[in-house]
Amino acid sequence: MARVLKAMLGLVLSLLLLVPTASAARDDDAYDGNIFALYAGNGSLVPPVSTLAESQAAGRTSVLIFYLDDSRTSKAFAPAVSELQRLWGRSIDLMPLTTDALQDRMDRGGSDPAHYWHGRIPQVVVINGEGRLLLDEEGQVPLEAINLAISEATGLPAPEGVSTTLSFNELNTEVLTR
Repeated sequence: MARVLKAMLGLVLSLLLLVPTASAARDDDAYDGNIFALYAGNGSLVPPVSTLAESQAAGRTSVLIFYLDDSRTSKAFAPAVSELQRLWGRSIDLMPLTTDALQDRMDRGGSDPAHYWHGRIPQVVVINGEGRLLLDEEGQVPLEAINLAISEATGLPAPEGVSTTLSFNELNTEVLTR
């Protein structure tokens, strides 16, 4: 009986060694899942609470963030998007939008996110409550530039201080404005 148990235990352990390990990395273009939950510790960002059309109809400031979950530049920018939510809360409509749905889609006008997307990621677009474009930049847009555009759009003061990045481990980073 002991021989059978040892043989079964050996078989189970052998099978466990064959299972590949899961890994995620900020510095590659591999799909790891929701980048906001994984790299910014904030899965509440997606899906957005409102659409661009709803935000414009309500006369609210819209902040569009175009990204891809399998992009190293989007992964690096995810903590900044989370910081925008922390700083501005409910005073803006923050809309992180994956560009997969926008690929080869016809532009349907100013209330359609495809109207603003250039084809590069990340891209940040700030539109005030009257529909006027205040910021449209690609890449690692400085948080201070985004905050100034949001401040202009909302009439609220921009956060003072400098943004700093704190890295907890190889995956999690937090951006704080102090």
